[in-house]
Amino acid sequence: MRITLGVTGGVAAYKAAELVRRLQQDGFTVQVVMTRGAREFVTPLTFAALSGQKVITDLFGDASGGEANLESAIEHLAVAQRTDLLLVAPATADIIAKFARGMADDFLTTLYLASTAPVVVAPAMNVNMWNHAANQENVEVLRARGVKIVDPAEGYLACGMTGAGRLAGQEDIVAAVREALKAQRDLDGEKVLVTAGPTCEDLDPARYITNRSSGKMGYAVAEAAARRGAKVMLVSGPVNLEAPAGVEYLGVRSAKEMHQAVVERIANCSVAILAAAVADYRPVEQHAEKIKKSDAVLTILLERTTDILAEVARNKGQKIVVGFAAETDHVAENARKKLSAKNADLIVANDITAEGAGFDHDTNIVTLFSRDGRDLALPKMSKSEVAQRILDEVVRLRSVLHTAAALKRSSV
Repeated sequence: MRITLGVTGGVAAYKAAELVRRLQQDGFTVQVVMTRGAREFVTPLTFAALSGQKVITDLFGDASGGEANLESAIEHLAVAQRTDLLLVAPATADIIAKFARGMADDFLTTLYLASTAPVVVAPAMNVNMWNHAANQENVEVLRARGVKIVDPAEGYLACGMTGAGRLAGQEDIVAAVREALKAQRDLDGEKVLVTAGPTCEDLDPARYITNRSSGKMGYAVAEAAARRGAKVMLVSGPVNLEAPAGVEYLGVRSAKEMHQAVVERIANCSVAILAAAVADYRPVEQHAEKIKKSDAVLTILLERTTDILAEVARNKGQKIVVGFAAETDHVAENARKKLSAKNADLIVANDITAEGAGFDHDTNIVTLFSRDGRDLALPKMSKSEVAQRILDEVVRLRSVLHTAAALKRSSV
């Protein structure tokens, strides 16, 4: 597995060199990313020699002033795609604040935003800085987003003070890395069917009925599920997105085609996450020739399409079924009704009129409504982060289902 180690500008930066060796002993490939501040304490050459990998120091070009090129300009994306975990040790108060607020002014902060891999952060700083309300607020923001924080140890600090602020021990950091990676393979053995994007219901050769879905949410779920160990089948309507790596992909156009694709594959799946915005209606008549424009009022008769979510959930057996509810009003009320009426295990609901939520955004604001009564409201976050939280609920619901089955067996 590949770990990207972010090293930031603190006295404890020298300890990161020892951490590279420790991670390598556990079989990890380590690539180091250094901030400008980190280079004031340790040279990139040290980490290059220890890791055997290129050390990245700047977002564009290199620290020596070399010319930037296309490869360097998008390198953060390449690193984000190939890393299995981002570890920042030591992490300064500055980098924690930047992560929490979504700043992206160097390679490490940009990498953090671009990556969907699990993140482990090991802070190291002065005790008063660690305890400051602003820093603690930033730490809690990261925890809420799923970042694993390895709390600093207490002891004598380089500034001469005593208290919490020392970089945690190597064994604690490595244990946190292993825990994060294990958690991110919690879908091993699961076969996950994901639907995404809109459907297009043809009226004539030139016109069709569709909606504003970009497919970004469904694609984020498919990518995250694959990263967490699942075998993923993605059934997608027409979108301008590339299929995630390691995912089996099938493109469809209409609600009828999507229904057929799901029916043919659902029996072999243990989880269905139906994120597609399937058209509720289609034209009764599909004209073979383009309808000519005239002054007369044009009436188009529409008929219902098959409710894929209801059909899958009605015969789900031991499957976990997740549906989505894009609402404009009474979000909670409508989501709970849908949860019950469709026999789903989880409904992901959002108000598509809210700023930063809904169709064609890179962010979303959702509430997760679970069959067991748990309602989880999430703040605005990237769709990649939302995907992880959805999968966290899938794992939790799977555990609840297994526990209930075990209790039933034991009572017989």
